Amino acid sequence: MESSDINLNAPRTIAAMSEVLDRHIQTVVCIPTFRRPQHLRLTLDSLVRQRTSRGFAVVIVENEATAREGAAVATGFLAAGSLSGVCIVEPRQGNCYAINAAFETARANFASATSFLMIDDDEVASADWLERMVSAAETTGADIIGGPVIPKFADEIWNRLGHHPAFAPAYDSSGPVPIIYGCGNCLITRTVFEKLEDPAFDQRFNFLGGGDLDFFARSRRAGMTFHWVADAVIRETVPASRTELSWLVLRSLRIGAINYLVESKASQTPWLRARLLAKVLALFPLSLYRAARLYLRERQAIIAMHPIVVAAGSALAAIGIEPQPYKASKIVS
Repeated sequence: MESSDINLNAPRTIAAMSEVLDRHIQTVVCIPTFRRPQHLRLTLDSLVRQRTSRGFAVVIVENEATAREGAAVATGFLAAGSLSGVCIVEPRQGNCYAINAAFETARANFASATSFLMIDDDEVASADWLERMVSAAETTGADIIGGPVIPKFADEIWNRLGHHPAFAPAYDSSGPVPIIYGCGNCLITRTVFEKLEDPAFDQRFNFLGGGDLDFFARSRRAGMTFHWVADAVIRETVPASRTELSWLVLRSLRIGAINYLVESKASQTPWLRARLLAKVLALFPLSLYRAARLYLRERQAIIAMHPIVVAAGSALAAIGIEPQPYKASKIVS
């Protein structure tokens, strides 16, 4: 496949591409990346080591248009033939821009593909991850498949935070589930993109995060089904900075803001907006009860405070105040 054959939406450009691409591949793994080249190398290594007879392609999206360190890593894998696929540059900063670029490029250039997986650039897939995710989609007929992202802390002393809602997987066992909450370990079938009125991640969530939850909430309202695969494990590298109280508080505030914004999008009538406001107000006394239960179970104040801060995040979002954790400063050359 020549470079001119790659279907891109402007202003995206091609950074690297395999010498040969199979347009008839049925499985594509999408990897957005931003300023984590060393982590990306581990992510791609884990894809090289997948135990599966299925052919698959990768679409890597570099969201740092200046330094392009992630693209340099991706180029090495594609040039060596370790992985087959393409790396493109999405110069518009924001995780929704990068994710949309990945899924749109994958769908446009692999017309036979039915399964589109995603893994983040700070994650490592277990050896049977791809096989278990795709097999689950085939055997269950579910539209969207999710799996656990298990934290791997930089220092084992922080393993006690593994039960914190910011890190703990949503479900414990495999089976049908009402929804999944994140795209760091997911498979979305082509049917979902074809049936949704707007199949893109909403750019309003670019710097807050939560574009994935919004996408899955819209998919659920459109009648899509979800399935969880507990043994399709991905491990996420958690740096020391993410064990600090300030980061955990910001994370909880962000979750509250995302929950509010996702629900507010679906509250289009005065009655629904009034019900949402009542829910936000009710979250405060409810959060105290949830915090008490968490403390009795975990005996850790840093975990127990989570529902209270989430409630505060929803209330702040209701008056227009929300964090922007993914808005990075420009690189100064």
